[in-house]
Amino acid sequence: MIGVRGPVIDVGAPYPRGATWDGKGVNFALFSEHAERVELCLFDQRGRRELHRLTLPRYTNGVWHGYVPDARPGLRYGYRVFGPYDPARGHRFNPHKLLIDPYAKQLSGALRWSDANFGYRIGAPRGDLSFDRRDDALGVPKAVVVDTAFTWGDDLRPNVPWRDTVIYETHVRGFTMQFPGVPPPMRGTFLALSSPPVLEYLRRLGITAVELLPVAAFVDERFLVEKRLRNYWGYNPIGFFAPHSPYLATESVHEFKTMVKQFHEAGIEVLLDVVYNHTAEGNHAGPTLSFKGIDNVSYYRLAADPRYYDDSTGTGNTLRVEHPRVLQLVMDSLRYWVQEMHVDGFRFDLAPSLAREGSAFAKHGTFFAAVLQDPVLTRVKLIAEPWDLGAGGYQLGNFPAGWSEWNDKYRDCVRRFWQGNDGLVPELASRLTGSSEIFEGGGKRVHASLNFVTAHDGFTLADLVSYNEKHNAANGEDNRDGSDINYSWNCGAEGRTDDPAILALRARQRRNIAATLILSQGVPMLLAGDELGKSQAGNNNAYCQDSPLTWLDWASPADPSLHDFVSNMLALRRSCDAFRRETYFRGTLLPGSSRKDVTWLRPDGGEMNEGDWFDGGRRVLGLLFGSEVPSRDDELVLMYLNAHDFDLEIVLPGRAGGWHVAVDTALDPAGVGGFPAGSTHRLHARSMVVLRSRSNAAA
Repeated sequence: MIGVRGPVIDVGAPYPRGATWDGKGVNFALFSEHAERVELCLFDQRGRRELHRLTLPRYTNGVWHGYVPDARPGLRYGYRVFGPYDPARGHRFNPHKLLIDPYAKQLSGALRWSDANFGYRIGAPRGDLSFDRRDDALGVPKAVVVDTAFTWGDDLRPNVPWRDTVIYETHVRGFTMQFPGVPPPMRGTFLALSSPPVLEYLRRLGITAVELLPVAAFVDERFLVEKRLRNYWGYNPIGFFAPHSPYLATESVHEFKTMVKQFHEAGIEVLLDVVYNHTAEGNHAGPTLSFKGIDNVSYYRLAADPRYYDDSTGTGNTLRVEHPRVLQLVMDSLRYWVQEMHVDGFRFDLAPSLAREGSAFAKHGTFFAAVLQDPVLTRVKLIAEPWDLGAGGYQLGNFPAGWSEWNDKYRDCVRRFWQGNDGLVPELASRLTGSSEIFEGGGKRVHASLNFVTAHDGFTLADLVSYNEKHNAANGEDNRDGSDINYSWNCGAEGRTDDPAILALRARQRRNIAATLILSQGVPMLLAGDELGKSQAGNNNAYCQDSPLTWLDWASPADPSLHDFVSNMLALRRSCDAFRRETYFRGTLLPGSSRKDVTWLRPDGGEMNEGDWFDGGRRVLGLLFGSEVPSRDDELVLMYLNAHDFDLEIVLPGRAGGWHVAVDTALDPAGVGGFPAGSTHRLHARSMVVLRSRSNAAA
């Protein structure tokens, strides 16, 4: 108990890991297979003064544990772990460093960088082989014991089917910092994101799921802090359970739960971008903040020379997920977010790194097996970023059934087609229809292809049609960072211009790309702000820009009409089953029907032949298709995409009910209305048109 002389500590239990309040006290459990002793350090409410150190009394199967009677939620704590400091053997124990509990459910205080955060002496001739004896506790975030009780009431998961899913990738802070109707003190937080005006905006736009950039605890890199920048995106994790403290308006993690509950009430799912592939501790020269000082050999994949790290992430380290206790950490974290926080799914950053065994990607390995057998995780949406930076790291199409994957081949093909490149028609046909040559097989359906053209990493939609080159000088890296391969086209002028012809072309290109994305088979993902014409002034790597450059400007959107266009495209997708197939096209006759499931057309209305497919100069593609299950009143869709610099006349197929224009990205008033079968329709240069036919007669 906690008395005048301080707390006593009992044996406790090795599970659950982390700090668990049971109403009478708190159980502490920390995995460290190679430690010699572990001290639990208790702090005052401000986390500034260390009050007590208690040695965890028991070691069970690699877990150090103890129980503190009368300890309560709100208690601040950290660990000091004793063991060999021997980098040549992979060990980096240093009890002078306060360490963050990997299972911490809440963190208090910001990381304040100093040389004391490193286990070795900065500037020493022996580098990381030296040993630093300075205490860094004052500048390290403290873990907080939490009370997980929350009144969920009748919270129900929306459980939106994959075929109906529309994902909106967004940032808690950037989306809300300038949102009208949100009180300024609340902006940039979970409560702001779930405020009534934000939810109403998303609902009216037609979004079914928000995918939040990392919201688990992360820190700003030292080099960014020294340049007065921040890690805005959040891909620098230091904890896998705790919501990022700056996103809390108060110090209650229940704000996250409140946000999820309100999203669910609006019928919108919450997906999290999760980063289990690496941590903020960097390489052998990085800081000692948590895992490195707890058990470096167990938590990280080390190189042949264990002084160094096997880095498949480009961040300096890679978590050793094949280790049973590290795999348990990942699985416990995922289940925590689902069961305790009620989230609806995950997008896994650099996902192949989680599935590496030895140095190779293991499609049927430990990580996938653990997920596949888990009764909690198999009920939520699982999305992979199917590449990392290690050998054999590009694994698009190689994830198991049940997973969706970011389809960068879709991104690049659509960009290049509307950029005006030749020879893309055959590939475009596949991308529009679910990329079956990549994903089909092993029980996968069309939703395996998560289609996107823009994301947080790269140009926004507005910049994609306004810049030929990246402009990242503001990042302080002499414009060396960010990709040089963007498949962008500035339409005739680099960046801002007053030329009305260029501005009109850019607006049309934005509509072309948005319509293509939303009306393709597969799952569309939109980047927040693209529907407003959001620009980042040509910065294609704005990871460190927490400023109006990345915040959405709600007061003066660059393209107000684009919002309505995107909303209308999403409504069209919802209204027509033909855009939301679950199985792949075959190009064959449907049973009991005289039509194929998809017919590829030339502008003259004839079906494309082999010569047409191999015509390298062709930049126009037409397709005729309908719903998955045909009927006598079957609705057909006719879609044409024209990336040529000249207009074309398209001949409309025979159809008893004629045709009605649903989309014309050229916004040609003369092209709006109904057209009889066999008539022609003008397909303008660099435009896309979609026509629908509702007929009670068989095709």
